Amino acid sequence: MSFRMSSASCGMGVADHSKNAFLELKRKKVHRYVIFKIDEKKKEVVVEKTGAPGESYDDFAAALPENDCRYAIYDFDFVTDENCQKSKIFFIAWSPATSRIRAKMLYATSKDRFRQELDGIHYEIQATDPTEMDMDVLRDRAN
Repeated sequence: MSFRMSSASCGMGVADHSKNAFLELKRKKVHRYVIFKIDEKKKEVVVEKTGAPGESYDDFAAALPENDCRYAIYDFDFVTDENCQKSKIFFIAWSPATSRIRAKMLYATSKDRFRQELDGIHYEIQATDPTEMDMDVLRDRAN
């Protein structure tokens, strides 16, 4: 009971399946990305969509809603200048300029609590439009 009250005061709780989806992406590479949304009725962050390992970055970007906020995890594979295959996990706080003020505030106040539950993220990006999180941005951050 005390946990519920304390989590409510500092943002949303995190559903177990949200943590599990992250671990599946991180450890088993069964997802290319995971998109999370806040379920206001349940007061927790839940999985909205997962992307198969073969899906592209464009598939991921297209899966984000145009007018609503989301959290997302993207597993970015790349090759270094030394020709080494690498992978970095990005946490993306998607908050488009066209989304409702209430949604922006809800996602902003819950982000840190949710992010802390996901151990192993390399980089964080806050984006208000697609150009702030395109492939060049990820590549620059990862290198």
